[in-house]
Amino acid sequence: MIIGRVRQIWRYPVKSMSGEGRVDCTVGPQGIPGDRGWALRDEKTREVTNGKRIPLLMQCGAVYRHEPKNEIIPPVDITCPDGTTIGSDAPEVNRRLSAALGKTVSLWPLQPATDKAHYRRASVMSRLSRFKVVRDQLPRIMRLPNVDAEVRELFSRESDEPLPDLLQLPPQVLEFTSPPGTYFDAFPIHLLTTSSLEAMKRFNSAAIWDVRRFRPNFFIETEAGAEGLIEVGWGGRILRIGEVELKCEIPTARCGMTTHAQAELPKDPSILRSIVKDAEQNLGIYANVIASGLVAIGDKVELL
Repeated sequence: MIIGRVRQIWRYPVKSMSGEGRVDCTVGPQGIPGDRGWALRDEKTREVTNGKRIPLLMQCGAVYRHEPKNEIIPPVDITCPDGTTIGSDAPEVNRRLSAALGKTVSLWPLQPATDKAHYRRASVMSRLSRFKVVRDQLPRIMRLPNVDAEVRELFSRESDEPLPDLLQLPPQVLEFTSPPGTYFDAFPIHLLTTSSLEAMKRFNSAAIWDVRRFRPNFFIETEAGAEGLIEVGWGGRILRIGEVELKCEIPTARCGMTTHAQAELPKDPSILRSIVKDAEQNLGIYANVIASGLVAIGDKVELL
């Protein structure tokens, strides 16, 4: 069943910085080559960080100097919030980024999956998650005051709002900031539809529901007549986009990154409050790649 066509393709060279729009791309087992190829580490916590922790990251941009090939991550040129640029290979890059962001940070390309220390969270939940019994006891553990506060901070939830169901997430992301060997939040591909953004506009017409707030890889323009948060029903289904086949996994639980200022978009906490209240905390869907290939703007999107 054709559900739409590809309107936009996005790759994000540095985790939490603005993306590069593409007219086409290859997609492999680990998603779009070069997507989240770099990330910053907070040198105080010794943890890979993101726009949840450092909102100014959302006002930075990054572009590759040349196309990533053979799993080699090329250098990037980063534009800071004040408009100045710095290359990832510049000797002063960490000092310049730290000054621009107001935090002591260092810039890192992807590290091997075997380097568990690089990806490990500096948190109570990470320490607990190393014990296999914890996942079965997670609902009870979540009620512990220090764990509840940690998760609420991570997802920017108010005290009277529900928390996401962490049991849906891949087990490793409780212990690590991302699946080791990647800088993805959970899965290599993220999808969002025009139907979902139109639905959210109806719930909260005062907000700017710009796709850039939500950072998908593929923004899908749905067929006429498609309405509502249609991705919610795709879990477990196969989606064909161009030559690529994806297995849709879980809805995308949203956090405070959606509310932060970026480019021409102002800070707007009502974005997340609306998603929590009107969309059961989720907007978009994550996917794994089951067949690699090429995707271009305008390609049809089929739900198999």
